[in-house]
Amino acid sequence: MSLRPTLDFLLYDWLQAESLNQRGRFADHSRETFDAVFDTCERIAREKYAPFNRTVDTQEPHFDGEKVILPQATHEAQKAYAASGMLSAAQDYAMGGMQLPYTVEAAANAFFAMASVSIGSGLLTTGNANLLMVHGTDAQKEVFAKNEFSGRFSGTMCLSEPQAGSSLSDVTTRAVPDGEGFESDPLGPRYRLKGNKMWISAGEHELTDNIIHLVLAKIPGPDGKLIAGTRGISLFIVPKKLVDEQGELTGVRNDVALAGLNHKLGWRGTTNTLLNFGEGKYPVKGEAGAVGYLVGQPHEGLRCMFHMMNEARIGVGMAATMLGMAGYYASLDYAKNRPQGRPIGGGSKNGTGAVGKDATQPQIRIIEHADVKRMLLAQKAYCEGALALELYCARLVDEHHTGEAQAADDARLLLEVLTPIAKSWPSEWCLEANSLAIQVHGGYGYTRDFPVEQYWRDNRLNMIHEGTHGIQALDLLGRKVLMEGGRGLQLLAALINTTVERAIQRPELAAHANALAQALQRVGSATKAAWATGQPGDALANAVPYMQAFGHTVLAWIWLDVALAALKRDATKTIAATTGKLGAARYFYHYELPKVAAWLKVVENRDLTCADLPEEAF
Repeated sequence: MSLRPTLDFLLYDWLQAESLNQRGRFADHSRETFDAVFDTCERIAREKYAPFNRTVDTQEPHFDGEKVILPQATHEAQKAYAASGMLSAAQDYAMGGMQLPYTVEAAANAFFAMASVSIGSGLLTTGNANLLMVHGTDAQKEVFAKNEFSGRFSGTMCLSEPQAGSSLSDVTTRAVPDGEGFESDPLGPRYRLKGNKMWISAGEHELTDNIIHLVLAKIPGPDGKLIAGTRGISLFIVPKKLVDEQGELTGVRNDVALAGLNHKLGWRGTTNTLLNFGEGKYPVKGEAGAVGYLVGQPHEGLRCMFHMMNEARIGVGMAATMLGMAGYYASLDYAKNRPQGRPIGGGSKNGTGAVGKDATQPQIRIIEHADVKRMLLAQKAYCEGALALELYCARLVDEHHTGEAQAADDARLLLEVLTPIAKSWPSEWCLEANSLAIQVHGGYGYTRDFPVEQYWRDNRLNMIHEGTHGIQALDLLGRKVLMEGGRGLQLLAALINTTVERAIQRPELAAHANALAQALQRVGSATKAAWATGQPGDALANAVPYMQAFGHTVLAWIWLDVALAALKRDATKTIAATTGKLGAARYFYHYELPKVAAWLKVVENRDLTCADLPEEAF
């Protein structure tokens, strides 16, 4: 199956992406230019990525004592991706970009994520450079960001540490001024960093001329001690190889050393590393300490890094979505071609009174079995719904950057509320789609003769990439639905109610509309009940069930809005694509939305079953 028809519908029929060309920034574009980008990306993904997805899974990165070795296919894919211009697709012409809407960039990158997420398509490099475009100096933009956008350099984000994990307040990497005149370096105030960073994706390789690490570290206070908590965190550019003011390599290796490669369950084609900063393996000017350049102001590193983290969270959601979609397409193809079993009914009654099967009848394809249809429909509902959510969030990014003042501010706040869902929902439910894809394949699904087991392994990592479910849930219930007096939640509720009002006029959607209205009301009352005591411990004990219910409500809204767009496009006759969308929406409302009540019950009751259970009881 081809992804293109689904993308075209969501972009042009649902999100009206073509209307973005009426804005000055995108005035040079048209649907023809958008489609040309999709054609190019689809071709590169088909030729350079998809054929090598199994290769990069089995030929894992390894260190030969001097450098990390990756399959030649990864090098070729990296070159093709950089040459396509996709690393800078949404950037200004002056930065070598195409000034494409982010909505189009996100959609185009979906082809690569589905073809081989493990080969990678520059998510961290683009996010790294985008952060510098917001928080970096002019020199940092020119020397580092511009070279990342061109594909000459690549980028990472270095947050976690072996002893701290997701608890960034406990990072111990320290940064001290690098000698006299440190504050006047043309590339930014210059520091020396010492510490260790763990789980760094693409932290060491030979794919590009240089690797630009964005590193969180703490600048000691006047007493020489690190400031406790996140207040003391600053952000630094730490290149693998030092460069001059023009971005040219100086020939000096920075004091950043590979301590080891991590070998994970999935995403095996991407190097995952433990990096030592400043251990003295590559001393600079005879001294240990990695040279780093301050980004933004001291002690504001986490605020700067959140720009990249939020972008990466949406990217992880898209990766999870497309892995789910790849599994769905594979299992759908298998189900259409695999003969097994016979239809229920039409046979003689057996001794139990049950209707048997007539063994003289020919076998049927497994897609004709009701339970296989259930598994396929679940995958379709999860994956196409998640894709719609990710593209909707991308559309909000464009609105935030190019919309009128009030619309832009509303888009900003909606993105704040939806980002935890955009990351967490696909990473849970598109993983479930991959599990169902394995089941549809039967015993073959558990073997490496078919790709679905690899899709599941690759997708299992996305539940922890860029923050666990628990972290996203704390962010949603502890911050996002409360910020600015709850205005973001009110904005979202208004959008959902508008869709409900439209859908209730359609007989085929009226029951869905009523069910969505009830779910939304329940989410609102549960939010208030969770915080009724004003105690974070009470409210946040069930933050994950809250996020699951919130996410399902959002996806029910997405599916209802998509169904309305499908009916509008197909006002005169029924076509298969519309029937499929209406069927997926119906599935979601009948099988998935009812779960919301159970999730919210423990939230409303501030149930402390989990929080209060003593350690020894385990």
